This record gives sequence, structure tokens and C-alpha cells, in this order.
Amino acid sequence: MGRSMLLPGWGQAVLGRRGMGAFFVFWEGLTLTMTVKTSRQLRYMRATNHEAADDKKQELQDWAVLLVFNHLAAGAEAFVSAMLWDFPAEIGPERLPSGDAGLAVRLPIRIGRAPAHAP
Repeated sequence: MGRSMLLPGWGQAVLGRRGMGAFFVFWEGLTLTMTVKTSRQLRYMRATNHEAADDKKQELQDWAVLLVFNHLAAGAEAFVSAMLWDFPAEIGPERLPSGDAGLAVRLPIRIGRAPAHAP
């Protein structure tokens, strides 16, 4: 969790969730780029006394909120993934008896004691 809150995508990469990690890295890059770009535009608008500077300030705040949210969402996703990394459920496509496509969930359930291992 801490890794992904520090650098979104890092915790996902450690857990082998490279696709999700790449998404967080991409979104981090986009929101950071737009925050810097909007900040520069706002500085220019204020220097030239442009009337739309207040609107640009709101846009800058919106991008900053998305940037912070990305860190929080990446951390939360990494935390949940770490807690469930060894969960034995399998989810995948399966053909139904009617011939239609469906989604199957396989969850192994052990009833009773675990089998004894032979020496």
C-alpha cells in the first residue's frame, strides 16, 4: 500500500499486477502533466490579467485533486490485492449446457480436516 501511495503502480508491479500498475502509472503521468501545464497557463493568465484566470484556477484544482486521488486509489488497490493475492478462486469463461457463453467461478472448499501427509 505504501509503495503505491508513494509511486502509483509500484505496489501493483511487486504483486505481479502489471496491467493495473501500468494504468496507475499512465494516469499519474497524465494528471501530473496536466497539472503542470495548467499551472503554467494560470501563471500566464494572471500576468496578463486575463479574465478567465478564475476558471483556469478551478481547472488546476481539479487536476490536483485527480492527482491526489490516483495516489489514494493506487494504494487502496495495492492493499486489497496484497490481502487477496493467495485467494484460491478462479474466474473465467465457460460454455453453458445450452451452448451459451457464461462466467464460471471456482472456489475450492475443504470440508473436514486436511488430509494427512505420508512420511
